[in-house]
Amino acid sequence: MSDKLASLSSFDAKERRQALQALLPMAPVTEKQDHNMHLHTFFSYNGEGWSPTRIAYEMKKLGLHSAAICDFDTLNGAQEFLEACDLLQLRSAVSFESRVFFKEYADSEINSPGEPGVFYFMGSGFVKPPQAGTAAAKVLDEMLAQSHARNRALIARVNTALDGLQLDYEKDVLVLTPAGNATERHIVMAYYQKALEQFGVEGAAAFWAKTFHADLAEVVAKTAQVNPANEYLRGKLMKRGGLGYKQPGPDTFPVIDEVIAMIRACRSLPMTAWLDGSHDGEKDPRAQLRCLVAKGVEAVNIIPDRNWNFKDPAIQATRIAALDEYVAAATELELPIIVGTEGNKPGQRLVDDFQCDAIKRHLPVFLKGADILVGHTRMMRFADTSYLDEPSGLYGASRAEKNAFFAKVGALPAPSADILERLLKSSPAENRQFLAQAAANGAWK
Repeated sequence: MSDKLASLSSFDAKERRQALQALLPMAPVTEKQDHNMHLHTFFSYNGEGWSPTRIAYEMKKLGLHSAAICDFDTLNGAQEFLEACDLLQLRSAVSFESRVFFKEYADSEINSPGEPGVFYFMGSGFVKPPQAGTAAAKVLDEMLAQSHARNRALIARVNTALDGLQLDYEKDVLVLTPAGNATERHIVMAYYQKALEQFGVEGAAAFWAKTFHADLAEVVAKTAQVNPANEYLRGKLMKRGGLGYKQPGPDTFPVIDEVIAMIRACRSLPMTAWLDGSHDGEKDPRAQLRCLVAKGVEAVNIIPDRNWNFKDPAIQATRIAALDEYVAAATELELPIIVGTEGNKPGQRLVDDFQCDAIKRHLPVFLKGADILVGHTRMMRFADTSYLDEPSGLYGASRAEKNAFFAKVGALPAPSADILERLLKSSPAENRQFLAQAAANGAWK
């Protein structure tokens, strides 16, 4: 069993598929309203090293209503995840995440603390990467190229600051990810491993203590276990105030308008990301959302756990009030709200605590958002129809009616093998009628 689970995250795609086939009989059939629509895979960085296939399997084991992956600057896992979820009979969707420059908020911190104008942003509802040679593909390729350039520059700055420890991007970092899409977390892992290989456990602690002018006993305690060690090193080497940190500016990331245009060209949903309301750029969520909707944003993303899970009652109350205000603002604009836990840090929740008071009251809205995203994904895959398209008789002209239609499509159970075969063999026009009728009936009939 453990070997098969490990094989689900092999860098060999064929091995992952074979392992899933072997584990299929073990997947449960019970289903909750819980869902996780924001999970990074090893195609960018997953805290457990999980592949899209492993994530699909683990989410099915939890009995989730639906799941979605979301990788940084790539859609490499899209087809694998959707097909794994088909086999497991799990509702699914695919997103990507990146950082952009939001010129209207150039002087404000938004959702990237300490970095005015820098904005975490998403595209959601993809069923495949943009076709090679298209303008959209060029934008996505350039985003990945910019990411590599930032990584190389970061390593160069850190290497310059370190005495006796040097990292090679190709040999030490890119090998940690199956498709060469490295992130900052891969880089810090590579520095951690390189120090251990070069100096040993005690020597590595002494090296970092000397480098950071820190107390040796403190560094030993912070680096004794791999996960806390990586968080410690990331803060000291790469985050704001760290040895390799460089303040980003307007030219560091692509402009938001260009990325929105690319996402819409793929007939997918541009999606804004909310942090927690603690910075100036998020103080007026209604103004921010109106600005984003005018640019073409169609949905919002929230990481609920960082909006309520605090030991300090005062901080918790402030964050929950900000969350409630943001949910109200997004709901007023009829924007689907997509939630999840990220999974890009070891120890994060596999699924949100939807029964806690702060989140439970929003569960119907969050579940509807998940259903809308799944509905769009199904309509795109099988009926060549996007959430962005004109109604064409499927629903009325209002956003509320559109949301209701796509939510009904997404709420349908994951198709059985027979239904899936029918969808794959039928034409988009036939599937469009079939999906619309099934949504109206609330069942695959």
